[in-house]
Amino acid sequence: MKMHNPPHPGEFIHATYMEPYGLSCRQLARHLDVAASTLNRVLKMQSGVSPEMALRLSSVLGRTPESWLAMQNNYDLWQAKKTLKLGKLHKLDLNAA
Repeated sequence: MKMHNPPHPGEFIHATYMEPYGLSCRQLARHLDVAASTLNRVLKMQSGVSPEMALRLSSVLGRTPESWLAMQNNYDLWQAKKTLKLGKLHKLDLNAA
């Protein structure tokens, strides 16, 4: 199934957890046991969710670590598809000898 403009995990965290529950970046960072600047980079979409951050997010906010990484992967792939030019690439025929 193709995704249409998937959200960056930082956007999702802000919209789903921080805004509705009035959590500040510092509060959430404290629960995640990371520096506020580290979380802030994710929230501002300047950094992606690493496997380590996915484990932290899963422990603190729920969802599986795999779902956090999948969200990041979907966002990254969507961004790459928008910018990467593939017109000069051609499928390799592996059956040709």
